[in-house]
Amino acid sequence: MSNSAKAEAVLALHRFGMGPRPGSLAAVGTDPRGALIAELDRPLALSAAASLPTSAKAYRTVADANARRAARAKQAQQQAKKQQVAAVPTAPGDQAQAQAQTEGQAPAQGQEKDAAEMAAKQAADAVPDPGRPIYLQEAKLRTEAALAADIGFAERLVWFWSNHFCISAYKIQSMSGAYEREAIRANALGHFVDLLLAVEGHPAMLFYLDNLGSMGANSIAGINRSRGLNENIAREIIELHTLGVRTGYTQDDVISFANVLTGWTLVPPGDNPEHGGEFTFNPRLHEPGGQTVLGKRYEQEDAEQGRAVLRDLAAHPATATHVATKLARHFVADEPPPPLVEQMAKTFRDTEGDLKQVAITMVSSDDAWRGSPSKLKRPSEWGVGMVRATGITVVDPTRFTAGQELLGEGLWRPSAPKGYPDDEASWIDGIGRRLDIANNFAERVAATADPQGIIEDVFASQIAPEVKQAVGRAESRQQALALLFMSADFQRR
Repeated sequence: MSNSAKAEAVLALHRFGMGPRPGSLAAVGTDPRGALIAELDRPLALSAAASLPTSAKAYRTVADANARRAARAKQAQQQAKKQQVAAVPTAPGDQAQAQAQTEGQAPAQGQEKDAAEMAAKQAADAVPDPGRPIYLQEAKLRTEAALAADIGFAERLVWFWSNHFCISAYKIQSMSGAYEREAIRANALGHFVDLLLAVEGHPAMLFYLDNLGSMGANSIAGINRSRGLNENIAREIIELHTLGVRTGYTQDDVISFANVLTGWTLVPPGDNPEHGGEFTFNPRLHEPGGQTVLGKRYEQEDAEQGRAVLRDLAAHPATATHVATKLARHFVADEPPPPLVEQMAKTFRDTEGDLKQVAITMVSSDDAWRGSPSKLKRPSEWGVGMVRATGITVVDPTRFTAGQELLGEGLWRPSAPKGYPDDEASWIDGIGRRLDIANNFAERVAATADPQGIIEDVFASQIAPEVKQAVGRAESRQQALALLFMSADFQRR
């Protein structure tokens, strides 16, 4: 393999994959573009996921624990009050003591209330929260899939779509990992319309964007109750997930689409221990009658009305451009070449949103390979790339997710529905925190990871001369590793 071929192979691993790891250059071989495309033909399913609960099961598990916690707290509070009543003196000879207690009644009542609340809290805390362990199991599975991938192009696409259609574990922790497996991973290489339908109908998304209780003003529930329409999911679908901002839609379109999506909710876990947490269409919440969205009338009376709108949004030309732009920005450059975006958008339109073909168009275009690696990796990409270079394939999910939190990119925890940004300006200020992570990781792996071996074997010596020189002059293996991890060769793609 010539130096130029090695350089393109390393670029392929950085720009489109998860970064070089032992053996990955051999997997890329002399045809980086062909290797990237070939990876898309492999199954994306995670076999180890068979041991993890579905999103609905995870939701029910947490709901059941919360119900037990509330019951235990109530019992403890009642017991504490009974004990306080039993402690009040009632015999005639105790009148002096009772009088003394009456005089100090207010502070005594306050103490009794505090004691009852403390007993309730202790009883509730005795019931473990299963949501956190489920989250960590999902995080471990996802991260180890990225570490073990030969190239990681398909995993990067999963990560991209997961961020594009983000939810937040701050709001719905129990479902966050399963949502990605069920809605994103299962459709990341299929047609966009299928991905869109899977995502917007997933209970995690309906929960995250506050659609569970959204009801039409003229629905049965809307007439009988004081709650009303929530526009969140309709607005985010149009603005973030499909057309993009300033693409000609109006506030009336958002309101009509929100009415279309009324009734899209989940089965309450307390009502149905077998199917609680699963998607359901509740006609009592649904706004009756037809709706007009983007100039088209939809007369359906059930969930099919929403699906029809989603299918049309998926096929809209603005969606093709929006998706192509975001993909190119994520993988290639903060300001992607317009010809590349147009090529990808055309493929999207010509193939009815075949996402695998759009990805192939991207890596087949010379525009995607031009220029030196200048795009700053997001913290999650950098962190996984650092671990991959050492050959480690097993992680402690508690430590790993804590590191991502420290770097400002908590797993499945973006601060807003638009997801994490994909531009350098948003992440450059966090480089100092990366140094802390690099030092800590270098300290832990210094006994087994050889920095010279990483440079020569993992990176095929495709490292800047000044970095090689700095690593060679380092006073310790730990320092050499930290210098290597913090170099531009590791941080940019």
